[in-house]
Formats: sequence, C-alpha cells, structure tokens
Amino acid sequence: MSGRVRLTLGAWAATLMAACALLPLVKPATWIVQAAFLLALQSGVGVAARRVPLARPLTVAAQAVVTLALLTFVFAREQALAGLIPGPQAFDRFAALLQQGGDDIARYAIPAPLESDGIRLMLLGGVLVIGLLVDTLAVTFRSAAPAGLPLLALYSVAAGLSDGGTDWLWFLVAAAGYLMLLLAEGRDRLSQWGRVFGGAPRTAGREPSGAVAPIRTGRRIGVVALGIALVVPLGLPAMNGGLLDSVRAGAGGGPGGGGTISAVNPLVSLRDSLNADEDQQVLSVRTKMADVSDLYLRIVSLDDFDGTTWKPSRRSITAVPDGTFPDPVGLSPDVKRTEVDTTITAADWYAQDWLPMPYPPSGVRISGNWRYEPQGMTLVGDHGQNTRGLTYQVKSLDVRPTAEQLASAGPPPADVERDFTELPDSLPSVVGRTARKVTAGAADPYDQAVKLQDFFAVTGGFEYDTQVQVGSGSQAIARFLKDKQGFCVHFSFAMAAMARSLGIPARVAVGFAPGSPQADGSVSVGLRDAHAWPELYFEGVGWTRFEPTPNRGSIPAYTLPDNPDSPVPDQARPSRSASTAPSAAPSASETCTPEQKKLDGGCADESPQAALPTDDDGPKWYAFLVWALAGLAVLALPLAPMLWRLRTRAARLGAHGRSEADTAQHTLALWQELTDTAWDYGIAPDESQTPRKAAARIVRLGDLDATAAASVHRVANGVEQVLYAPRPRPVAGLTDDVRRATAGLGAAAGRAARLRALLAPRSTVRVVWSASAWWTGARERAVALRPTWRKTSGQQG
Repeated sequence: MSGRVRLTLGAWAATLMAACALLPLVKPATWIVQAAFLLALQSGVGVAARRVPLARPLTVAAQAVVTLALLTFVFAREQALAGLIPGPQAFDRFAALLQQGGDDIARYAIPAPLESDGIRLMLLGGVLVIGLLVDTLAVTFRSAAPAGLPLLALYSVAAGLSDGGTDWLWFLVAAAGYLMLLLAEGRDRLSQWGRVFGGAPRTAGREPSGAVAPIRTGRRIGVVALGIALVVPLGLPAMNGGLLDSVRAGAGGGPGGGGTISAVNPLVSLRDSLNADEDQQVLSVRTKMADVSDLYLRIVSLDDFDGTTWKPSRRSITAVPDGTFPDPVGLSPDVKRTEVDTTITAADWYAQDWLPMPYPPSGVRISGNWRYEPQGMTLVGDHGQNTRGLTYQVKSLDVRPTAEQLASAGPPPADVERDFTELPDSLPSVVGRTARKVTAGAADPYDQAVKLQDFFAVTGGFEYDTQVQVGSGSQAIARFLKDKQGFCVHFSFAMAAMARSLGIPARVAVGFAPGSPQADGSVSVGLRDAHAWPELYFEGVGWTRFEPTPNRGSIPAYTLPDNPDSPVPDQARPSRSASTAPSAAPSASETCTPEQKKLDGGCADESPQAALPTDDDGPKWYAFLVWALAGLAVLALPLAPMLWRLRTRAARLGAHGRSEADTAQHTLALWQELTDTAWDYGIAPDESQTPRKAAARIVRLGDLDATAAASVHRVANGVEQVLYAPRPRPVAGLTDDVRRATAGLGAAAGRAARLRALLAPRSTVRVVWSASAWWTGARERAVALRPTWRKTSGQQG
C-alpha cells in the first residue's frame, strides 16, 4: 500500500472517529454508516485525482464537486438535474432543510430523531465538510498536524451539545483517530528517508531495533500526550474535574443507589413548543381526578437562580423507592388530601429524560432505568433512559389546603429558607421594589403570594404573547415588568423572584398544563400545553402551586377570594388550549370560527406541511423514469473507468479498412491497446524505448509464458514494419495476438491485480491527459489570436 493511500485511510478513519462524538445527539445512529460511505467516496475521488496527478487546487475542487453531488443525490435529487447536478431549486431545498434543521434542534430534546431531514443534512454535510478539510490538509498538502483543528471543532460541537456522561469516551476515540493520522504521516515521511534512521540491520530471531524507532517514539509521545490531556484537568478545580469527572457520568453515575445529577435547562425549547405549527399529542392521560383542570404534569423544578435564568440545581439521586414514596416536605396531616391513580402514555417520538407526573407523587410503576431525586420528588432517566413510547402508572396526592391553613402557616425551616430565598446581587432593585409595592397592606406571606398572582394574571395589565423572546441577562425581569408582555416563562420567573425578595421560598416548575378532555375519557396533552409555573413553600402545606400566567392553566381554588365583587375570577379557568367539553377529534385552531366550519372545506390544517396528498393516482411514469436514470447514473459513476476502457478496447480490436493507411492505423491501435493493457496490470509505458525493447520489457515484467511472449513480439514486429518499412504490409492475426497477450498478463497477475485492471484501469488517465492537452491548445490558440483582435480593433478605431 502506498504512503498516500495509507494517509488517505488515516484521514478517513480520523474524521469518522471524531464524528462518533455526534452519536449521542441523534437516534438512531444509523446515519454514521451513511456518513462513512459518503466519506469513502469523497476520499476515493481524492486518491484518483492525486494519482493522475492533478494540481492540488484541482484535487480539492474535484472532491468538493463530488461532495456537493453526493449531498444533492441524498437530499435534493428531485430538484436536481439527473438527480446529481444541483440547480437553483436544489439550493433552495438545501436552504429550507437547513432552516428546518435549526428549528428542529431548538424543538427536540437530546437525542433528536433522525427522521428530521434537516438534522440529517447538518450531520452528513458537516462530517463531509470536516472530512474534506482533513483530507486536504493531511493528504493533499501533506500536513497532518493542522488537520487536528477541524477534528477538534467537530468534537467540540458534539461535546458542547451533549449532556451525557460519555464525552470522555468520545474524546478518546477522536484522539485515537488523530494519533493514528499522525502516525500514518510519520510512517510515510520515514519511508522517504530509506534507512537513514535504520541503525543495526535485522538479525535472525531478533526484531529490527532501529528502523521503527521513530514510529515507536511517536506512539509513546502520543500516549503520553493523551494521558496528560485526560489527567491534568483533574488537578484544576476551575475545569470542574476534567474529562473524567464522575459527576458527568450521567444520572446515577455512582455505584449502588447514590450519584448526582446536574441537569441542563429544560426551558430551551419551551417557546418553540408553544409556537409549534401543529399541536402534536405528547401524552395521553387517564385519571380518576375529579377535576382535570387541576391536572398539572410536573417534569422538573428549577430552584437555582443566578440572576439571568432559573435552572435545576445539582442534587443527589437514589434508587426509586419501592411502594409508597416519602411524604412531601412540609405537608401536615391536617391538610385534606386524596390519593389519585393516573395512567400516562408518552408518544413514540417524545424522548424526555425527566418523567412527567402529577405533584406530589406517592408511588410510580414504570419499566426501565429510572432514579429518584428526593428534593423535587422527580424521576430522571438513568444512562439514556427516556419516556419514548412508555406507559406508566402514578399515584399522587390531590392536596386541597384552605386559605386559612395557608394564611396561618408558620415560618419555613431554616434550610428551606436559606436555599430557596437566595437572590443574586445582580438582580435589579426594581424587582424587589415592585414586589413590595404590589403587596403593600398584605397581612401575611400567603396574602402577599395571592396579590402577586393577581398582579400578573388580572390587575397588572400584562398580556400573554408567545412570540416574545425568553431573554437573558440581569435586566430580563426588569424589562418584562416594564413591557408587560410575555408567556409562562416570564410570568413564573418574575413571580418566583419577587416572592423570594419578600422572603417567601420559591421555585419554578416546568411541565404541562391541563390538556384537553376526549370523548373516550382520556386527556390529550399536546406540545402547546407545555408550561411553567411558580411553586411557593408554606409550612404545613409544603410546595404550593400558583398560576400567574393569563389565559393559561387554572387558578388554584385556595387563592380565590370569597368576595363576589373582586375582579379576580371566581372559578378556575381552563387553559386556552384545553376544551371544556369532551371531543373525539383534536381541537380546532383558535382562528377557525364557527362560520368557517359551516363552509364546504371547513378550516385548513394548521400545518400545511403535515397534510397528505389527496390524489390516489400513484407515482407517475416519469417519476419511475427519473429514478431509474438516477440509479443508472449512480452505478455508472464508479464504473465509468471500466466502461470507457471496455469501449476503447472494442474499438481498437474491431474491424478496419483494407488500405495501407488503414493497416498502419490499425496496427498502431493494436500496439496502443497492448501497452495500455500492460499498464493496467502495473507495467507503465516507456515512450523512450523502441517497440522491440518495449515488448521485451513487457514479457519480462509481466512474467509471460512462451505463447503470450511470442504474441507480444509479433505485435512489436508489426509496429516496426509500419514505422520503418517503405511500404507497410498487413500482418494477419495481430488482433488475436493482442488477445493472447492480454490473457497471459491476466494469468500471471494475482486476483487483486486483475480486479484493479478491470475496475480501475490505470490507462484511463489518458482521458485526463487528452482533456488537459485540449485545454492547453485552446489557451494557446486564444493567446495567438489576441494580437489580431487588437490590430483589427485599432484599424477600425
């Protein structure tokens, strides 16, 4: 194997090994097989271009063109010419897919579904671009060290998006690929120096001691460098334990029932869910709760507020308790409660690491690997476990405190007050000032909480708008209080921060508001039911839900006033997306009026992209023709050298005229065919030799038998007669001699050489040489004509 081919294989393997870091981001991982195949085709084009050889820029250009053609065939063949040549429509398709991919990345949790063509284009396109950069640097320009930069970029993107605990493993894989590339380059460079570093020669029964010393040294240096990269961060506290930190080993990474979890912010895609084109069903719920308007499904609580956003704090996790869960913190036996059974089925596409449940849960029956976080009473998937397609049963407490019980609550425990009233110094003073102004005259913390809820939901003039950005920075809550426009994130964040400023322990819960009751007795929870709400702590009741977001969810009964003249609604109001009456069909869009429903056609689907075609004629005949032509083109591309060679051989060995000129032309064509066949088997032509010496060289290097050797010499004699005789005479049987010589070359060669001669014949490089000669001649003719144009122009002027 030549050094260039070995280096190409190293670049291909290094890119593919670095791309493995993207595997945890998308499921299923079958895309890596497609990426490996496309990357191999891209690398093969580079091998062929360097074999010609083409100039370096032309080699890179050829690989880039083939890469674009491959992506076009995979993603935009219907918009391309012959399925491979992209045009304006194909580029529009790429732009649309990239836009879709960006939206899907924001919408889906990790791992995202591979069914998204936008995400698949980003994956395959990104790997191919990185592969082209690595191949260009390491192979075309023979500089493997800088090729680590695009490999590092590929790994860094994957590590930055991944929230799993196997980042260190993918780092090892990527680093091993890079070291393998460096070793391949070092071996190639070493082979060019011969035995300068050879040392003592090989002796019987002993390994060579010097020839491979640089390679061994390179391996040792690579292993030491990799070890340093993994171990040194362990001693740097600022790096959070380095790549081998056990905290990042996933949920329950520790042995036994212990472990810790540090979750990512689950609010990243909440706004996108609320603005989804189609309100897809996420969960189907069956419950024995009397009033489903209070059926909130809680996923996780956010209790760490750093001044810019709320996020889950790092908590210890344990094994899921058998039987009944511990009582929730702070709940007194005097508070009325009933235990409710709820069965929940998650959609096949909904892969959530945290388990949606009514709060507080008292027991869960679920299959799979789950762990329990006692502080928030939540379940989290262990090592990749998620909710996709699961059905599980939850027992929960329907807690019904009275206003009197909340108003008479005592002070919270010291640890609860310390952890859940903490506010950063960067929080604008307007937040606390507004909270004190709104709650002026309140008799107790409960009264303060109700006034805050009423301020946001009713009396403060706030508007619910899902198009408002979530916002970041210490001024985000201050801007919301000024603009008075936002959605559940803004309302819950602001109320929780203001409650903390008043000394009331507070956190933010994320999950789903009550869904839509269906005719079969179930409740359908959709994407647009995604919700966030504040939870405030009252001793004797525990964590208590409030609802400050207008037109969302339901106002808790224990916050409703008894005064009929109060502007606060006197009954729980359902979520805007929920239907008050059971329905067997999905709820219609809010923009669909009753008058529109009466028209023939009804209301249009909210998501035109999700509509199916209404015609049932099936695929058209020209669609089959286009697909057939595209398939033939794909097959013909790698077989083009073989097909061209077979066509050329048939033309050279075919019939010819009977004149002397025809005889000379036919004999020279036979000689060309013989030397090209020898070239295909590895015997490169030598134009400086006479036909007789060239024939002897072919016989010697081809290890031909007597019959094939005699045929080669007869063809050479015929060529000499054509070239040097005054009147060339036709020689009978030269065509058969060429066929016998070809058979002899094939019989003497090995199986691999015969396959190479058939599938990738070396002599096809003559096509490139002919094209290059034509281009050079065209340029020379253009240069020769240039003075004539100038002279003519001058005479006319």
